[in-house]
Amino acid sequence: QVQLVESGGGLVQPGGSLRLSCAASGIIVRINTMGWYRQAPGKERELVATLSPYSTTNYGDSVKGRFAISRDNAKNTVYLQMNSLKPEDTAVYYCNTAAGDWGQGTQVTVSS
Repeated sequence: QVQLVESGGGLVQPGGSLRLSCAASGIIVRINTMGWYRQAPGKERELVATLSPYSTTNYGDSVKGRFAISRDNAKNTVYLQMNSLKPEDTAVYYCNTAAGDWGQGTQVTVSS
């Protein structure tokens, strides 16, 4: 059974940074495409970033150049480094597998 546990969310000021973590069990992140998605109130869930087994990355247009997805194979964990955060980045962030497994999400709020 796949389990994804996100952490690292919180309240940050505009221009600040956060690093989200997704600890995985029941799946090996190194050999699977992993992703981060987000959903803001009243909006549909949208792609933030994906990372393939070949280390190919893909980013949503609104986060390109500011966010970076990575993984630690030894910890079986996927990360999302978020820099230059904006109020419009406020959302619940979810970890995802290509097979359609989802974590419970972690709230990120960008506000002064």
